[in-house]
Amino acid sequence: MTTEQRRILVIGIGAGDPDHLTLGAVKAIRRADVFFIVGKGPDKTALTDLRHSMLEEHAQTEYRVVEVADPSRDRHPMDRSDYTSAVEGWRARRADLFERLMREEMTAGETAAFLVWGDPSLYDSTLGILSTIEARGSVAFDVEVIPGISSVSSLAARHRIPLNQVGRPVHITPARRLSDVARNDDGDIVVMLDAHESFTRFDGADVWIYWGAYLGTPDELLVAGPLSEVADRIRQLRAEARERHGWIMDTYLLRMVEPAGGA
Repeated sequence: MTTEQRRILVIGIGAGDPDHLTLGAVKAIRRADVFFIVGKGPDKTALTDLRHSMLEEHAQTEYRVVEVADPSRDRHPMDRSDYTSAVEGWRARRADLFERLMREEMTAGETAAFLVWGDPSLYDSTLGILSTIEARGSVAFDVEVIPGISSVSSLAARHRIPLNQVGRPVHITPARRLSDVARNDDGDIVVMLDAHESFTRFDGADVWIYWGAYLGTPDELLVAGPLSEVADRIRQLRAEARERHGWIMDTYLLRMVEPAGGA
């Protein structure tokens, strides 16, 4: 990196527990001159507040914070092609926004940071968007990635289970692909981004579910057991939590063989 080039830090900050910040993340936070925080609207201010509290505890005394609103995105149910098109449009609008931030809110030679929920490599758009900006060639910058504790790792830890079973695969999928994965996979399945309770359409007499929401936060919810017995309980908890908070962020593991011990 030249002295005139901008540096972007993409810092994984964990799934919600402030103590899940790694030493690498803390050191990276202390190197940044400016932090770009993308707000998710009034219903999700807790996500922004957590980032601010992390900066107050760990950042150097002189730093800037630039908050911007996330571009709108259509989240209505849609088929695969329409969904892909909607996501691509949203990512393009985010790329325009991030590029503007890099041009207008930092100077050559400065270091800026994005604080990414969970781990930047798992179902997060930041790295892909930065690649899009880099390909445009309109602004020179260098990217450094600091991994974080993902919601998947947090889920397994909170249920006190290994993520895998001996000799069997683990498939991580968005909920919209669950049916396809279940038909073609003989392992366990981690499901993310489930807005429509796809587990209620899952068949299998010996399927266990390990479910968690708001992992690592004071609002954390956990349920484990045979899917046929606990599905209604999870649906009730999701509905109550969404009503209380205005949003819900959850994930779960579907285990195809009943475990020897409980969660």
